[in-house]
Amino acid sequence: MILTIDLCYRDGSLSRSEFVGPIERILREAGADPIIRHYTTASPSDLEAADAVILCGTALKDTGFLKHPGMFRWISEFGRPILGISSGMLALAAAFGATTEPRPGIGMTDVRVIAPDPLFAGKKTFAAYELHEYVAKLPRGFMPLALSDRCTQAIRHRSLPLYGLLFHPEVRNEWIVTHFLDMVE
Repeated sequence: MILTIDLCYRDGSLSRSEFVGPIERILREAGADPIIRHYTTASPSDLEAADAVILCGTALKDTGFLKHPGMFRWISEFGRPILGISSGMLALAAAFGATTEPRPGIGMTDVRVIAPDPLFAGKKTFAAYELHEYVAKLPRGFMPLALSDRCTQAIRHRSLPLYGLLFHPEVRNEWIVTHFLDMVE
């Protein structure tokens, strides 16, 4: 089971259909069994049952989840694959003590892969859609995987199966989500 976590400002918000719905569709089309939970309602039993977690993105000004860092303490101890998308990358980074800084990005950007990783399946460059108000500083224990001209676009923990993407793969790069699924046992 893939636990898909909605980071939007409130459970059931209209943003859910824009940021969580496409991830849910990609997972179902790939044969995965997603369970959707808002970050305020994800329970220890949800986490226990999950084979992997995807932390979904949010609307530009929607950063309320960052005011509740304690709700993400489980990330460092989860031990199974996690993919943080846009705001999900910020939550992932915050769980490891990283801070954020304002650096808005909206629209298409060219991404350069700087460290080979199965997530990118041998690609060296690709176009991606970004929609973010903030970027995260690189957390301790992580390495950059991909960059744009303005910021780090993808990170990975050096020893745990934890990934963060600043861009939105559900818009133009669905193959990244399916490659993430390939990492799930």
